[in-house]
Amino acid sequence: MAVQIVLEYVIAGAIRYLLMNSDYRKIITERVEISTPLNAWERATEAAFIHDKHGIDPYTADIFHDTPLNLEFYKLLLKVLPKYLPLIFVFIDLLTATFLYFTARAYMSNLKLIQIRDKAKYCKKSLPFLLKDDDFQSVPVFVLTAFLFNPFIILNCVAMTTTVLTNLFLGIIFYGICNKNYVLSYLFIAIATSQTLYPTFLIVPFAINIAQNHVTTYKKGITLATHFTIYGLVLFGILYLSYHISGSWNFLNNTFGFILNVTDLRPNIGTTWYFFTEMFEHFRLLFIWSLQINVTILYLVPLSLKFRKDPLLLAFALTALTTIFRTYPSIGDVGFYLSLLPTWKHLLPFMQQRFIICCIFLLTSVIGPVFWHLWIYSGAANANFYFGVTLAFTVAQIFVLTDMLFAYINRQYILKKGCLDQEDLKKYKLILW
Repeated sequence: MAVQIVLEYVIAGAIRYLLMNSDYRKIITERVEISTPLNAWERATEAAFIHDKHGIDPYTADIFHDTPLNLEFYKLLLKVLPKYLPLIFVFIDLLTATFLYFTARAYMSNLKLIQIRDKAKYCKKSLPFLLKDDDFQSVPVFVLTAFLFNPFIILNCVAMTTTVLTNLFLGIIFYGICNKNYVLSYLFIAIATSQTLYPTFLIVPFAINIAQNHVTTYKKGITLATHFTIYGLVLFGILYLSYHISGSWNFLNNTFGFILNVTDLRPNIGTTWYFFTEMFEHFRLLFIWSLQINVTILYLVPLSLKFRKDPLLLAFALTALTTIFRTYPSIGDVGFYLSLLPTWKHLLPFMQQRFIICCIFLLTSVIGPVFWHLWIYSGAANANFYFGVTLAFTVAQIFVLTDMLFAYINRQYILKKGCLDQEDLKKYKLILW
């Protein structure tokens, strides 16, 4: 097993590094499915150059949409290690895979303990659906493989987008939630929030995780209040440090304001760009509120109540939802949560739309670039063609999430109530006369 894992790391790293040094890198970097106004490395490089060489504030124009603190980090990388940037991005990607591997391992260990504890409560007919000993060993390796060889993740790394860093932060957050490392969790939730805003909602599964591991209400309240206070202080500290670097709070409008107000309508794999392009301007505020409520608080409470006993699954669902409906998604964001799907391999028998989902993902991944070329370069198509592909891609993601959540609920029901065997099916057979 150890040799296999090392071999996977070597092959995955080599694939990324070779593509970065090939002629295909420029083509990959320019793809709208990969690079967005939020994560494009070229924008970070340009912002670092004009700020360092000419003293121009990158937030006065529509160039850079990250925090000044991150800008200083990018400037440091470009000054100190410009020749080793490809290796750094490959290393970050492999490090993210490592955190996801240990996250899956901790999660499977927890599932094993729960299964041993509750096995007596399960219906005898549902015993075939219990996790096997081989599952506890193989699932973490499947997660590692799914991330290392995910085409979306590989292309994202080759383009050297800042989503590589975001995925690392999310991987550390998930690792902290599974391993009950609260300091690590809220620290990186704050860092990820300052970068892309939406990870702030991961504070909910983090809070649920804390509540589950403290017996008395008093301890829960004190612990939650303490961690929330520290989380708020860390986030404020990051923003205040950014203010100190830039000399004003103008960066907030070009970071959080840019994400919330959808000022850049360059096409991407989402659907927001098309809606805001086609709508009447006097409906813009309504669309913005509807969009942001949908991507933030609309599903937060019902999902948190339903999946409160499984904080990692809740964190996965919230991450997937914010990726599907956010304003500037990329395939790097999609690839991250798709890589976590093998964690719930035991739900596969209960999922009903696997074939349809795989076909849609494959089809849209192939014809998306084709329709983009027909629209932009050949002039033989229009925006509706490409929007149709992105809409289908979004629907496939929704199918993935809903099918998996319903599969989780079905499995929990069957474990407790049992499933119908052949005799039961004959007894309850519906006959139409």
